[in-house]
Amino acid sequence: MQKKDYLECGRVQNTHGCHGWVRVESYCDSPEVLASLKCLYRRRGEVYEAVRVLETGRKQETVLMHLEGIEDMDAAELLKNETLYAARADIPLAEGAYFIVDLEGLPVIDADDGREYGRVSDVQTVGGQELISVKTPSGVRLLPNVPAFVVRVDVESGVYVRPIPGLLED
Repeated sequence: MQKKDYLECGRVQNTHGCHGWVRVESYCDSPEVLASLKCLYRRRGEVYEAVRVLETGRKQETVLMHLEGIEDMDAAELLKNETLYAARADIPLAEGAYFIVDLEGLPVIDADDGREYGRVSDVQTVGGQELISVKTPSGVRLLPNVPAFVVRVDVESGVYVRPIPGLLED
């Protein structure tokens, strides 16, 4: 499967002050990862336009950013609710880690007998718990992304699981 070159990394929540700064909700593993990026991208149809990050700061769990070309509150206001993207290559990944977006479409395979239950249709966080949506022949099932159920993830071949009876089948 073709991996996306640009990944959603945050959403502009609001303006911050009157000099063009914006408050950005981080979609990264931590706000520090988002704040470390020197270049972000704005999506225009199928084209991603680079925008340089001039300065960053923090306010609780949000990242404050001053972006190139955004010099006043009126310009910052136009970015409200816009999704920002990062180049895949600019986000550091620890060994064995993966981007959640890379799970979508992967087969969900029994780690013991190789049986395929279905495919990953989505990954969501509910109440602090990451859940993998698995599209099975009998409908969508939710699988907690915890070591008790998910044995290993290989973004090239699939998500290998050891579910309890009835979790992924009727």
